[in-house]
Amino acid sequence: MRNSLRASTIFRAALLPLVVIFVPTLAQAHPGFPGHTHGFVNGLAHPLTGLDHICAMIAVGLWAVQCGGRALWAVPLTFVSVMAAGGVFGMAGGSLPLAETGIASSVLILGILIAVCARLPLRASILIVGVFALFHGYAHGAEMPATNSGLAYGLAAILATASLHLCGIGLGLIAARSNSIQLVRYFGGAIAICGVYFCFAA
Repeated sequence: MRNSLRASTIFRAALLPLVVIFVPTLAQAHPGFPGHTHGFVNGLAHPLTGLDHICAMIAVGLWAVQCGGRALWAVPLTFVSVMAAGGVFGMAGGSLPLAETGIASSVLILGILIAVCARLPLRASILIVGVFALFHGYAHGAEMPATNSGLAYGLAAILATASLHLCGIGLGLIAARSNSIQLVRYFGGAIAICGVYFCFAA
């Protein structure tokens, strides 16, 4: 009974910030605003204006907690590093077919992995998030101008991504310490449902 009450309290505490983040993005995946690919402030904002990116980045943090051990830092670090490389590739004019499909698939698959509490070998976990990060990074990089303002935008987008990973890690650790790890699986299920929608919309 006590665990159930504690889980309910955690869920309510986590729900409000998630709603604040998610609701403005439901109408359109990337609403953007004039000059949205220029400058540090816009770079910070951009990852927060797409529900697909938010879901995937928080999911990386949640899954890292589920995997445990070195994955707790290696999985998010891999995502951020490969996303940065993908951004450079996109800025350089590279081509990555089906990028939007890859982003949608990342939300679906990461959500499923969390929902079923999958614990894969570290190398497999790193490979999975690395592939997904490449699609996310390319999508950001393809929109960035090759200027100083574009560089500031890219650095800010990486910072925002890392912050979302930390949010996912924080939620996962709070749930684990409160013996409410089942909540993480529920979050994974919700993320997977969003992924299904994105796959049809991509």
